[in-house]
Amino acid sequence: MTSRRNFLQQSALGLAGTFTLPLVGNAAPAKKEPAPVLTGIAGYTFAKFDLEKSIAMMKKVNVKYISVKDFHLPLNSNEEKIQSVLKQFADAGINVYAVGVIYMKSKEAVDEAFAYAKKVGVPLIVGVPNPELLDYTESVVKSSGIKLAIHNHGPEDKLYPGPKNVYDLIKDRDPRMGICIDIGHSIRAGEDPAEAIRLYKSRIFDLHIKDVSVAAKDGKAIEVGRGVIDFPALVKALHKIKYQGLCSVEFEKDMTDPLAGLAESIGYFRGVAKSIG
Repeated sequence: MTSRRNFLQQSALGLAGTFTLPLVGNAAPAKKEPAPVLTGIAGYTFAKFDLEKSIAMMKKVNVKYISVKDFHLPLNSNEEKIQSVLKQFADAGINVYAVGVIYMKSKEAVDEAFAYAKKVGVPLIVGVPNPELLDYTESVVKSSGIKLAIHNHGPEDKLYPGPKNVYDLIKDRDPRMGICIDIGHSIRAGEDPAEAIRLYKSRIFDLHIKDVSVAAKDGKAIEVGRGVIDFPALVKALHKIKYQGLCSVEFEKDMTDPLAGLAESIGYFRGVAKSIG
C-alpha cells in the first residue's frame, strides 16, 4: 500500500487534475478514468473565524467549494447581505455549493431553511429535520426542487446516529431526499463509511470527511490519515457508485487554529484520491 508520505507528496495541493496523452498508432483504447473526487470544506470548520479569515484559509489550501454555515450567512439575511457574502466567495474563486448543517425542529424551521436555500441560490441543504417532520419536509422538497441531505451525528445523536438511520427513513421517499454521510460519526456509530457508500449509493448527496482516533463512541477528531478510517477503501467505494458530489473536509481537532491540520487532512485525502484514481 502506498505510504502516508507518498499520499501527501502526490496530493500537490495546487494541482487541479491530471492529463491524458492522445492515442498514437495502434494503441489500445484508453481505459475510461473515474470521475475526479472533488474536495470541499464543511463550513463548520471555520466556526471560530470571520468570513475574511475563512476565505484566506481556503485559498491557502486551494479548496474552491464550501457548504456555508449560518454564522457566516445567517438564515434571516436580507438580499444585500446574501449578495455581499456570495460576492466575497466568488471573488476568491470559491463556489457555495450547499448550505448547512441546518436543524429543523418545526414546520416553520423547515420553511425557513428552504426559503433561505432558494435565496442563496444553492441546490442542496445539508440538514437535520426531526423525523416527525419528514412528511412535511418531503412536500417542501417536492414543491421547491431543492435537495436535502440529512446529516448523521454519531452515537450521541438520538435522531440520526449513522447513515442507516437516515436511509431507513427516506429510502421510499422523493429521490431528492438523501444523506450527508459524516464518515467520522458513521464509524463511531458502528457503520463502516465505505460500506455505507456502497449500500446507500444513489441517496448520498454529500460527504463530510474527517478521521477519528478509534471506531467507538469515544473516538476523537484527528487529522485525516492518522486515525482508523480506511480512505483507499472509501475512495474505491466512491468510484464504484460513480459519486458526483463533494467530499467536504470538516476539521474539528483544533478549531481555534485549524490551518495546519486542515492542510494535512486535505493533502492526505487528495493524495489517496489521486493514487486510487
